[in-house]
Amino acid sequence: MSLDAKIPKGPLAEKWSTHKFNLKLVNPANKRKYDVIVVGTGLAGASAAASLAELGYNVKAFCFQDSPRRAHSIAAQGGINAAKNYQNDGDSVYRLFYDTIKGGDYRAREGNVYRLAEVSVNIIDQCVGQGVPFAREYGGLLDNRSFGGSQVSRTFYARGQTGQQLLLGAYSALNRQINAGKVKMYTRTEMLDVVVVDGKAQGIITRNLENGKVETHSGHAVLLCTGGYGNVFYLSTNAMGCNVTAAWRAHKRGAFFANPCYTQIHPTCIPVTGDHQSKLTLMSESLRNDGRVWAPKTVELAQKLRKGELKVTDLKEEDRDYFLERKYPSFGNLVPRDVASRNGKEMVDEGRGVGATGVAVFLDFAEAIARLGEDAVRAKYGNLFDMYYQITDENPYKQPMRIYPAVHYTMGGLWVDYNLSTNIPGLYCLGEANFSDHGANRLGASALMQGLADGYFVIPYTLGDYLATIGPKPIDTKNPAFEQTKKDVEARIEKLLALRGNKTVDEYHRELGHIMWEYCGMARNEDGLKKAKGLIQTLRADFWKNAIVLGDNEELNQSLEKAGRVADFLELGELMVDDALMRKESCGGHFRVESQTPEGEALRDDEHFAFVAAWEYKGDNQPEVLNKEVLEFENVHLTQRSYK
Repeated sequence: MSLDAKIPKGPLAEKWSTHKFNLKLVNPANKRKYDVIVVGTGLAGASAAASLAELGYNVKAFCFQDSPRRAHSIAAQGGINAAKNYQNDGDSVYRLFYDTIKGGDYRAREGNVYRLAEVSVNIIDQCVGQGVPFAREYGGLLDNRSFGGSQVSRTFYARGQTGQQLLLGAYSALNRQINAGKVKMYTRTEMLDVVVVDGKAQGIITRNLENGKVETHSGHAVLLCTGGYGNVFYLSTNAMGCNVTAAWRAHKRGAFFANPCYTQIHPTCIPVTGDHQSKLTLMSESLRNDGRVWAPKTVELAQKLRKGELKVTDLKEEDRDYFLERKYPSFGNLVPRDVASRNGKEMVDEGRGVGATGVAVFLDFAEAIARLGEDAVRAKYGNLFDMYYQITDENPYKQPMRIYPAVHYTMGGLWVDYNLSTNIPGLYCLGEANFSDHGANRLGASALMQGLADGYFVIPYTLGDYLATIGPKPIDTKNPAFEQTKKDVEARIEKLLALRGNKTVDEYHRELGHIMWEYCGMARNEDGLKKAKGLIQTLRADFWKNAIVLGDNEELNQSLEKAGRVADFLELGELMVDDALMRKESCGGHFRVESQTPEGEALRDDEHFAFVAAWEYKGDNQPEVLNKEVLEFENVHLTQRSYK
């Protein structure tokens, strides 16, 4: 099946403005007659809920945290991109568009990416108006810094807390609408299924996490803003509560899942120290502005460092390999994340890794401290340095940080068209939960940009077009689909609670993570992926026989919550492997060992794989069907990506 992305005709720079004019409108008096469900209250969800309520719609917002401000968007550190060209260094909307297309290794839609770059300039104004305390220069103007994959400074930031500050801005806008009665907020509530009536999404089924009550909620449209699925790897930079359940249950109701194998491995994370860890900690990419990445020049020197025979501060300059600067002189330490991650892994694979485990490289600030002074570095990155010190008991002002790549962001997600609609009418998907804007690799500081673009500036227009088409007739909650979907959810809960084996859910999650990291992580090959598929199928079958889920439904039951989420990860993991097996090319974060240039860079196959892979669910333990959306490049010439 060939998919229609509904990208408007006409010149690239005019597509969005032309499209907005052609969309149907809902008049202000009629907006009060529509109910809209928003699942997830991170940047995409909070901004969408606040904007739609401000327009006059009745919004029901759901999050499984105790407050919307606990959404994982707070963990984003380094900044948000916008093409304002405040530095007067040659930036423009088109350059941001080009950098994003190239950074995604030419596996994203031109139309969506250009719109993202176009509305980015409005996001900053919106957030400043909300009081977001962006860093400012001496003269009072907003400051910018650089991020990977770009040769201009376009990243706006609030120290190392940008995500938190942006979320507080969206949260304040959301609270205003809650206080006005236009948003009804459901906290500690998890979506477990979507109700589809006559092919249209008309509601969701939820479980109250405090008392286990399963409830139905109706709406004229459902917006999923539930983030990414990086926790399929168990160890990731994501909060432990992050999961794929909402998107995956929608997928099982017919929504296509696109490009699931596109996983972003972030190069600057605090390395794994052992099996006792449940998550990993990110060190912002902004550190690569002033930090220099290096490894010892020889295996012998690395071994001496690991054994403690040498201190890192004893290593002479000529014994240090600043490998990113050496290999990519044009971009240096600011190459995109996928390139930096693979090169870090290469150093470790060669035996030049550092730290007790040997699975790390250095991120060194000695030169920046000598050039700028410790106070200036502290002003820029102080909270990040403090976090590193608290976790490692090492002072990064006195010795280099140790970093290694870790799973961070997922570029795959539910397939959506230009309007952010899935293939199920009435079901929309925003932010990281959809696949739309990043291609095979996300440039740093683009996640916050996409979440807020979708919520503040895209969905308020495109949703109205759908609602005007269906009309404000109340949803019939007596339709049998509501009761049947609720029964399906209750039956699944009972099935999980009946598990009384001898292995914890966490053990299964950890095993799945090991399989995914080993065979579907930074480097993939055909034999490994085939092996992973079999291992996941065996693990999933064992889960449904030998897992133990304690407690009852009618209570706070985190064992039950985890079991449902891990069961979904066990299904998603196999689809990720299938997608990686099918895509016999390397692109961005998807690196097939069989497909690389002589220099070891990702080698695309544009003739056979310049498409979005959208997978269609066909039943439990049945192969999914591949649907293709062919990517057309009218404005950017497809070239071998180079940052040298």
